[in-house]
Amino acid sequence: MNKHPPIPGDISLLACVSSAAQQLTDAGVAFGHGTTNAFDEAAWLVLWQLGLPLNTPLQPDAGEETENNAQNRLVTPEEQAQIATLLEARISTRKPAAYLTHEAWLQGVAFYVDERAIVPRSLIAEVLVEGHLDYWLSEHTHRVLDLCTGNGSLAILAAMVYPDVRVQASDISAEALEVARINVDRHGLHERISLRQSDGLPKTGTHYDLILCNPPYVNAQSMADLPPEFQAEPALALDGNMAGGTDGMDFIRSLLRQAPAQMSADAVLVLEIGHEREHFEAAFPQLEVIWLETSAGEDQVLLVTREALITLNGNPPP
Repeated sequence: MNKHPPIPGDISLLACVSSAAQQLTDAGVAFGHGTTNAFDEAAWLVLWQLGLPLNTPLQPDAGEETENNAQNRLVTPEEQAQIATLLEARISTRKPAAYLTHEAWLQGVAFYVDERAIVPRSLIAEVLVEGHLDYWLSEHTHRVLDLCTGNGSLAILAAMVYPDVRVQASDISAEALEVARINVDRHGLHERISLRQSDGLPKTGTHYDLILCNPPYVNAQSMADLPPEFQAEPALALDGNMAGGTDGMDFIRSLLRQAPAQMSADAVLVLEIGHEREHFEAAFPQLEVIWLETSAGEDQVLLVTREALITLNGNPPP
């Protein structure tokens, strides 16, 4: 039994999160920027506002509850008011939570983020950390390109996973690169990660052993249907129709055409296409690819060899 009864107005942490989740549900906000449901989003906002670890357990325990359970930590009226302000900002602006907290997590690593770059959520991060690329790499893998780097998260994870590589992180957006610089410096990787502004493949003359790319690939109809949370992100990082197409493959067409000239003999390209597999395969029916397993399935991230790209460009699709 709790020997110290709650002060009137105090509520438990679990009750606070549950109430916040209900508010998010009632408001009809959209998820997908680090969380997939109202409870997890509410937990993120509440724990961040209270300065508590984001992995604080909040699900009811099967055993007997004690006053020491983290979820029974009391939230004071003053703290509730601060949380309410943050929730109101989330609901009224429809900005992703990460733009309000200026913090996003990918594979257990924290990154700074703001409206200058999309919220990091690439499934390529899983592929890197879980070692799904190791078969395709070797002791000769030294030069990595992270194309469309955004806030630099994939470049940083690649440098962490493979301590012997140097990473070129490239993006068309100077503002996104400013955010990437914050993260590269924060993680102490400025000597191994260089940043370059470039529209497409950087013209450096370098032959890369591994190219990572989470490009703009959203088709025109999907762009028009995006919830406000996604519309709050830079369209340049999402819209795959900037060259006048409608299938979301404009950037990818250019990339697959240019990439072989900047790949070493045994290099591979790892490409994320989200939910656009149908459009991708329609655009490149002759391209031989390897689909990589992720938590979202085996149809959102692919690997293609330099040899396959050379074959494709020798027999371009109609």
